[in-house]
Amino acid sequence: MIIVLSRKVRNILLMIILVAIMAIVMVNAKYILTTIYPFHYRDMVEKYAEKYDVDPYLVAAIIRNESRFNPRAISHREARGLMQIAPVTGDWAAEMLKIKNFTYEDLYEPELNIRIGIWYITVLDKEFKSNLQFMVAAYNAGNGNVTKWIKNPEYSSTGDYLDVIPFPETRNYVRKVFRDYERYQMIYGEQNSLQLIKHLVQEPTIF
Repeated sequence: MIIVLSRKVRNILLMIILVAIMAIVMVNAKYILTTIYPFHYRDMVEKYAEKYDVDPYLVAAIIRNESRFNPRAISHREARGLMQIAPVTGDWAAEMLKIKNFTYEDLYEPELNIRIGIWYITVLDKEFKSNLQFMVAAYNAGNGNVTKWIKNPEYSSTGDYLDVIPFPETRNYVRKVFRDYERYQMIYGEQNSLQLIKHLVQEPTIF
């Protein structure tokens, strides 16, 4: 026997189903969000973020985009580890931080890599006077390139903001880091989970 439901009953059933789904999502929201945006090595990040006065959520966003939290990651330019430290930066950091017996293999060690990466962020912070856009762009493209772009009115009309980032890779990198920085603040800070879910729905995550 086929039971035909009225439109009103169907709407009520649909509403009940939607409410049930939303309840399930809310109960599991924290797990879902922290799975999409993990914060591995959080203790180490917070340790050195506090030491060098850097926002740990910015560091998490950079690590997510640099290595996806893979400590053995290596780029085609030989950058290594969680924060993708280039050998030349590793040599410089080892000298400035007085790291003894430093080798490039050490860059795969999570704590040392995080320490150097956060230290380097402070270097960029000082060089670019805490301009976050410049800092993040320089982390990817190098401080020399960003300095040139700032001085070029074709790329920066005011010298305070990059209207155009000429490297597509860096342009995309800055966008993703800024997006993830905001989301790490929302997930691991005091942000309401429902608000974040709405934010993620409006702007789908790029994996």
